[in-house]
Amino acid sequence: MLFRRSQRASAALALLLPFAAACGGKATATSASASDQSSVTLRVGATGWKVEEALLRFAHLDDTPYKVKWSLFQGGDQQLQAIRAGALDVAESSEIPPIFASADGRPNFKVVAVQRGSTLNQEVVVPEGSEATDIADLKGKKVGYVQNTTAHYFLYELLKQAGLKWTDIDAKPLLPNDGLAALNGGSIDAFASYGTSIITAHQQGATTIGSGKDILSGNFLWTARDSVLKSAGQRAATADLIARITQAYAYVRDGRQNAFAKVIATTTHQPLAQAEKDFRAQQAQRPTQARTVGDDTIASQQKVADVFAELGALRSPLDVKSFWSRELNTDLNTDLRKAL
Repeated sequence: MLFRRSQRASAALALLLPFAAACGGKATATSASASDQSSVTLRVGATGWKVEEALLRFAHLDDTPYKVKWSLFQGGDQQLQAIRAGALDVAESSEIPPIFASADGRPNFKVVAVQRGSTLNQEVVVPEGSEATDIADLKGKKVGYVQNTTAHYFLYELLKQAGLKWTDIDAKPLLPNDGLAALNGGSIDAFASYGTSIITAHQQGATTIGSGKDILSGNFLWTARDSVLKSAGQRAATADLIARITQAYAYVRDGRQNAFAKVIATTTHQPLAQAEKDFRAQQAQRPTQARTVGDDTIASQQKVADVFAELGALRSPLDVKSFWSRELNTDLNTDLRKAL
């Protein structure tokens, strides 16, 4: 059940939520206590569009006692690059970007929580009029993909299922927007991508020949800079923000799908009916909700890292548990119990 406003007023110092990002300066307070959030700023990343920011506003959960600055990126890989550069405090991505961001052995971040989510709209698409009808038809073709993301992973796995090697295609690493342009311009024959880029591709006549729906785990990782974990205020705010997002999704699922679909449709330029259908399908497949770090979530990412080592995308095998932390577990469990 959603917090009533009167309840939130008294609980605000104990809870802390929204996603914060931006490529601006450093966080304004690294010494604030967990009970004093007024001087805390979280810089949080978002991919595709700022869905979490819109979601919190829609659910009336954006009145956080700390400040949140959101920054938009084309992929989780760019968010992790921003984390490494000190331009973000908190990022959300698939299991893959932290693998490559830590491959040099000097990560300045930890995976602190997992958000379970839908794996729909993770597809390999071909342009209107293409003769390709399945993944096997991509042999010898130019295939765009978003490097070091879920698209990279599920494309590789789909090729294996079709009896093809990575070297059987002419693989072209492209950002989502660039890949869409290349697909429509005829410079690539297929494109592996996710999210709004796949939605847009379908609007432009593309068809699906492969999906990562049953290949991907549905684990999306919350990553925080080491400096966040050293700050009581930022650490508490991060746990609160993650819990609020889970609470906001539950609020929408409680009979408000159509109303929130209007927000989605306006932002992504989809027909309202399609936006609502997609959102309902995503939440039916796997309701979006956070959970704490566990042995199983670490093992899931290790499996992915092993695949990239097999692919040759990593110079050497990687032990992922070196950049996971359970330090947020207690606070996040407490905030999730209050939120739901």
